[in-house]
Amino acid sequence: MSNLEVQQAAEAAPGLSQWQRVTSTFFAPSRTFADIKRGNRSWWLPFILVGLASYILFAAVSFKIGMQQVVDNQIHLNPKAEERLAQVTPEQREMSTKVSLYITEGAFIANPAIMLAVIALLSLGLLGTMNFLFAGKAGYGSIFAVWMYASLPSVIKTLMGTIVIFSGIAPESFNIKNFAPTNAGAFLNPADTNPALYSLASSMDLITIWTLILLGMGAATVAGVKRSSGYAAVFGWWVLFILVGMGWSAAFG
Repeated sequence: MSNLEVQQAAEAAPGLSQWQRVTSTFFAPSRTFADIKRGNRSWWLPFILVGLASYILFAAVSFKIGMQQVVDNQIHLNPKAEERLAQVTPEQREMSTKVSLYITEGAFIANPAIMLAVIALLSLGLLGTMNFLFAGKAGYGSIFAVWMYASLPSVIKTLMGTIVIFSGIAPESFNIKNFAPTNAGAFLNPADTNPALYSLASSMDLITIWTLILLGMGAATVAGVKRSSGYAAVFGWWVLFILVGMGWSAAFG
């Protein structure tokens, strides 16, 4: 059978269900991304699963840690922020704390919508990189669907964070910005660590790297280019974001 016949047979094969694409993302990701390339771009199931996991974490934080404690911890873990608050009036300090509390709660509540907006924006950047830099032929819908399925490992990290909370962690030591032991930063104290170094250690996250590998594989598949090109595009952007994050932490952390 020729390569053309093999390709035609693959394209004619019945599409996977969303549940099959979800499970294949963990055990046979090439099947998921090949199915997306065939035009099966439904992404609502991974969106629901990631959103549900985020609300499970929200409930655990609310009942076991307390949102006010979360805000207080973030202030304490950032010496510069703590110093700035110490220099303002009690009224200003109270107002700042309230605003931080509202923002934190709002971020949890709006997490699914925020995720959609972020992935929608980042998909544009990845689409441009794959098509213009690596001569791919991906469509926006395919890249977006790939990103949604590639985000599924975050469910594992979120559930790990929930387990950490219920395992009896002291509320005063909980760090909402690094809630699961999936990177070196989770074992460092931000208040005692150089901000740029802490940002770098936190960026080297096992779940994040897993997601990036899936994203590179999927982007290459739907764009019809070599897998190495997908990895180069995805990890290239990741390194850029890490450098920007380290610089920001060094200046304002």
